[in-house]
Amino acid sequence: MARYIGPKSKIARKFSEPIFGPDRAFEKKNYPPGMHGANKRRKKQSEYGVQLQEKQKAKYTYGILEKQFRNTFKAASKKKGKTGELLLQLIESRLDNLVYRFGMAPTRSGARQLVNHRHITVNGEIVNVPSYMTKEGDIIGVREKSKSLEAITTSLEGRVNRYPWLEWDGEKMLGKFMSYPTREDIPENIKEQLIVELYSK
Repeated sequence: MARYIGPKSKIARKFSEPIFGPDRAFEKKNYPPGMHGANKRRKKQSEYGVQLQEKQKAKYTYGILEKQFRNTFKAASKKKGKTGELLLQLIESRLDNLVYRFGMAPTRSGARQLVNHRHITVNGEIVNVPSYMTKEGDIIGVREKSKSLEAITTSLEGRVNRYPWLEWDGEKMLGKFMSYPTREDIPENIKEQLIVELYSK
C-alpha cells in the first residue's frame, strides 16, 4: 500500500503543528524548515496557497495520499449536509483511524501496520485494508492470536476513553463504532471549509 514514508518532523515544522503526535525534534525546532529557519521572512500566501496547505495538512495528519483523499471528498460531496464535516466523518471512519482512536496503536502509522499485518478484525472477520470504510454499528477488535502482542497491550495500557462516538470493551479488546462523530468531537485542528473551497474551484 502506498503511503508517505518521508521525514515527519520536517512536515510538522512546515505546518507549525506536531501533526504526527509528540515529537522531540519539532519541540526543539518549532519553526519552518530551511537554511534560514526562524529568521526566514515568509511571503504572504495567496488564497489558493492557504487552501492547498490546509488540504496537505489533513492528508499528512491522517496518512492519506492524494487519490484516496480526492475520492473521499467526492463521496462526501454526494451526501446531504456540510461537505467539510462529512469529509472528516468519512476519514474518521477509516479502519486505520479507528484502530488509532480505540488506542490499539499509539499512532496512525502504527495502526496501519497492525491492519496490514492482519491483527485487526471487523465484525469477527480479519480485514487487512487500512482504508476500509467502517459503518455505524461495526465491531472492531484485536484478532484472538494477537491479543498478547506487546505493541497492542502496551498501547492499551495508557488508553483514555475520550470519544463519545466510540465504545470500548477492555476485557474483550473490542470497540464499537457507535455513530459518526460531530465536528466538535473531532480534535484535529483542520479548517475543512478551506478544503471544500479548494476542490470547488
